[in-house]
Amino acid sequence: MPPTVRGPLALEQVFDTLRRACPDLRVAVEDVIAEEDKVVSRNTVTGTNLGEYLGRPPTGRSVAYQKIFVFRFADGRIAEAWGVVDLLGRLRRLGFLPS
Repeated sequence: MPPTVRGPLALEQVFDTLRRACPDLRVAVEDVIAEEDKVVSRNTVTGTNLGEYLGRPPTGRSVAYQKIFVFRFADGRIAEAWGVVDLLGRLRRLGFLPS
């Protein structure tokens, strides 16, 4: 996402892009840990690339990758978020990069 897009709109745009690329997109929550003002979520994302993604035509390949996010809350809202997504693994599994 461009750094100018923030907040709920950014998350909405990310998932719109992913759902167009993988209509069967699933996010399985593996762990959720909460302490003080932070929540950590570890997830496994799966789907089949049946639509255009990053300007490339669909590959028909299935993909599974991990992501971990840390959210800091203030006044009942997400104040900050940090994330790690296995983008390299995702691009390799889709056939966009060599293994």
